[in-house]
Amino acid sequence: MCGIAGWIDYNQDLRSCENVVSDMSDTLKRRGPDADGVYFGQNVCLIHRRLIVIDPENGKQPMIYENGSSRYIIVYNGELYNTNSLRSELMSLGYSFQGHCDTEALLYAYVQWGKNCLEKLNGIYAFAVWDEKNRSLFLARDRMGVKPLFFYPYKDGLVFASVIKTLLKNPHVKPEIDEDSLKEIFLLGPGRTGGNGIIRGVRELCPGECAFFDKDGLKIEKYWSLEAREHTDDLKRTIEKTRYLISDAIKGQLVSDVPLCCFLSGGLDSSIITKLASDHYRDENKGPLTTYSVDYPDNQKYFVRNAFQPNTDREYIKMMTDFTGSENREVLVSNGDLADALCDATDARDLPGMADVDSSLLLFCEQIKKDFTVALSGECADEVFGGYPWYHNKEILFEETFPWSRSLSLRRRILKKGALQKGEEYVSQKYSDTVAGTSTLPGESRLNQRMRQMFMLNLNWFMQTLLDRKDRMSMHHGLEVRVPFCDHRIVEYSYNMPWEFKSYQGREKGIVREAMRGLLPEDILWRKKSPYPKTHHPDYFQKVVKRIGEIRRSKDSPIAELVNWQSVQEIIDNPGLVSEPWYGQLMRAPQILAYLIQVDCWIREFHLSIV
Repeated sequence: MCGIAGWIDYNQDLRSCENVVSDMSDTLKRRGPDADGVYFGQNVCLIHRRLIVIDPENGKQPMIYENGSSRYIIVYNGELYNTNSLRSELMSLGYSFQGHCDTEALLYAYVQWGKNCLEKLNGIYAFAVWDEKNRSLFLARDRMGVKPLFFYPYKDGLVFASVIKTLLKNPHVKPEIDEDSLKEIFLLGPGRTGGNGIIRGVRELCPGECAFFDKDGLKIEKYWSLEAREHTDDLKRTIEKTRYLISDAIKGQLVSDVPLCCFLSGGLDSSIITKLASDHYRDENKGPLTTYSVDYPDNQKYFVRNAFQPNTDREYIKMMTDFTGSENREVLVSNGDLADALCDATDARDLPGMADVDSSLLLFCEQIKKDFTVALSGECADEVFGGYPWYHNKEILFEETFPWSRSLSLRRRILKKGALQKGEEYVSQKYSDTVAGTSTLPGESRLNQRMRQMFMLNLNWFMQTLLDRKDRMSMHHGLEVRVPFCDHRIVEYSYNMPWEFKSYQGREKGIVREAMRGLLPEDILWRKKSPYPKTHHPDYFQKVVKRIGEIRRSKDSPIAELVNWQSVQEIIDNPGLVSEPWYGQLMRAPQILAYLIQVDCWIREFHLSIV
């Protein structure tokens, strides 16, 4: 895992721009704390910051391949889980390898097959290859969008990077936001339209996209998308294949030359990963697996059950630790640190995020990194296998809106009257575009068609928010987190699975529960879904209230012209009036205030101008 960046300009000798390139590289230091490298050509510069996970000596980047008059240079962020099979195929074609890193395999694959190499990859990646002979650049991002890749095109030039702050160090990219940027932040946030980098002119390569850039300009292609196909497996075979695909993805992602651990919440998804990883460690004589969980001081005391969080994690974590023989380490995040890290989390994401849900993960990953470089996490199973309540609530299932943020009324109350004109139309169009792009089969039932639409809404929106959160908060501390449930084979299989199979026995992720029968204790196997733990302590609420007061009194608050402070005060006075989350399941009154703090931090710290 690493940070990458590059700059192509056909009208400028970039070898004279070392200071700019150095500044760009410095912004990636947290993503790649172990090594750095730069490649300079007349019109090209490629930047790499490395987090060493596989083959320390032979995985140095930028990596160069020369063959006759051809020369290819790659910078790559990610992990390929099918490196061995890829290497074998390439060796049969005459390629020889210096080491066992996946970067070398990826570079040779591109040399051999061009963009068609993407069809052969199983992994998470964002990479760029410069073809020196043809003076062209190739960019690609993994199918699920686990690894980020942003770019800024201009006349005869292109700047790209893993993170937005790197682009802002280039003189061509101005720190400006416009009304559409604010609509994304205040009406969709912390979700974000795919491909939209929020900063004016900044774009994001979408999941499953690749791009070519040369003197003729930029051409973007979609190399992968979900296609509706008939599901021909019966229930028994579906259960067997689900178990195989999940198990195979987890086992394939346990490869590492550095210490590896797992996140454990005691929920279904993290428990499956922990059990299979623990068994693997035992078979390989690697000793007990280490797991990590997060909590907050006195959280048990202030926890209140609700439909989204019916119980706390602690007893289930102990159950899994006893069952697997793993060593669990609990990280306690104080409420003061949680509030203080809101701006750090904004810096890590380059955007306002999920408030303390982000800052908690940021602090959690900081502690894990003290002993580990790689972790596995259960993200995305809920999106892929119908785990969220909105898949199962018939009252909201067919509503023509984003189910995790069903109404703009609260968002509108927080904004000053007349702000962000035509915002409702903006949001509605984003929803409609996603639904319209959903692949379905003729003759499908209304329910199965809607479940496909819900799948795409979750995949393209909610899941992207969580993947962005996980990548940014972890990589800010040089921790690589792998997400086995994002394996594209699992996603493709689940997409075409009938809803009555997926929701087997009427349960969220019912097919996964049945597939893992016998693997986990029954109490874990059938535990009702519970989201990422958040703080319930009133001290945290008071801390964000205090910070909001400081922003409100500030004479130069960048959000003063947008926010209706009277409505914000009503939330402070009566937090229980927030009957539905701002976004998802966790963002209620304290998190709404924290989100406003993050917006203020973002505009200030990134020196953004509203144009």
